[in-house]
Amino acid sequence: MEVAHMNTVFEFMKKFPTDDACLDHLMVTRYGETTKCPKCQKEGKFSRIKNQPAYACSWCGHHIHPMAGTIFQDSKTPLQKWFYAMYLFTTSRHGVPAKEIQRQISVTYKTAWRMCHQIRKYMGEVDGDAQLSGTVELDETFIGGAAYNTHDKHIPEKTIVFGMVQRKGEVMTKVVDDHTKQTLFPIIKKNVKQFSKLMTDEMSAYRKIGNKGYLHQTVNHLDKEYVRGDVHTNTIEGFWSQLKRSIRGTHVHVSKKHMPKYLGEFEFRYNRRNTSSSSMFDSLLRAF
Repeated sequence: MEVAHMNTVFEFMKKFPTDDACLDHLMVTRYGETTKCPKCQKEGKFSRIKNQPAYACSWCGHHIHPMAGTIFQDSKTPLQKWFYAMYLFTTSRHGVPAKEIQRQISVTYKTAWRMCHQIRKYMGEVDGDAQLSGTVELDETFIGGAAYNTHDKHIPEKTIVFGMVQRKGEVMTKVVDDHTKQTLFPIIKKNVKQFSKLMTDEMSAYRKIGNKGYLHQTVNHLDKEYVRGDVHTNTIEGFWSQLKRSIRGTHVHVSKKHMPKYLGEFEFRYNRRNTSSSSMFDSLLRAF
């Protein structure tokens, strides 16, 4: 079931005016207009049960709960508020803080914080980790506060993030404990197809990656070499810049514990950079 293009809040409200409309959409998205009953095995329509977020088989009365197995399961927050929060996540370029969700949908900060993390985690799951190929840029970065403690105050430690981006394709990131070859090589071998062309900087950890079935070329940033023909890491560095600006401007600080969820959110958005926000919202709903 396709969601009509929704470029404004008015269009969202027109499409999803009530919790019932959201539940009907979820039911049709997950099970179709008609479906085979898992109990009696007969094909037919399921009708809405009054005062319950469930549908009953017209033949045997078996119940289907369309929110089961989703991020909405066991939540007391109205479904329309969940849908609207997801809509905000797909219409924002830099992410949405819990304070903004709290204000927009009138829930407690604790509820908004939990919803945000559930949505981020779900966006990462929907995006997935398809293998990269062709020309792939590799780089690592540090996100967060200074990597030390001062005498007068605690400064959060930096989180090390390793990134891989296929030119004109998708990006993939991983939180890592260090940037040694023992840590990075297994990630590269698992997520980048052999015989791909790898572009990196001069970091020593990459030196022998060419022995693992890849064509490896480097630029030497220490010598102020950033581009040599088509050899560069500008694509992944551009992604880092956007990610860091968004975190600083929207979230201020993200802990290492929760960093993978934020990375999943930004990967989802980057990997759909050539699609509309309504298409991103549609893909989240269809994935249920």
